[in-house]
Amino acid sequence: MNEDLTLDGLAVPLRALRLLAVDFSHLPAPDVHVSPIFPDRLELSFHRGLPDFEVWREAMGISPDEVVYREQGDGRTRVLKASVDFAGAALELTGYSDACAPELIGGAA
Repeated sequence: MNEDLTLDGLAVPLRALRLLAVDFSHLPAPDVHVSPIFPDRLELSFHRGLPDFEVWREAMGISPDEVVYREQGDGRTRVLKASVDFAGAALELTGYSDACAPELIGGAA
């Protein structure tokens, strides 16, 4: 971590967030995370199920083949992760869902 980092050092992910807010304001609101530990990364996470993740994945042009699937909590939680470069930032999408919830993942139930 760079202890001398100022808010200006987070300009890349904050600029990407500003562009997302303008160009994709109609999409579901994510949890947003920006950190001085990874000053070029913008993390968007979706905790209300995987459909919101899928909408953002499609909007960002991320292929379903680029999505990483895993489980956590002894298989009780499904997790989808994908990333793409957006406006100079490493944009990371993460979706969470209960494993027992029947949801669409990449167009399949």
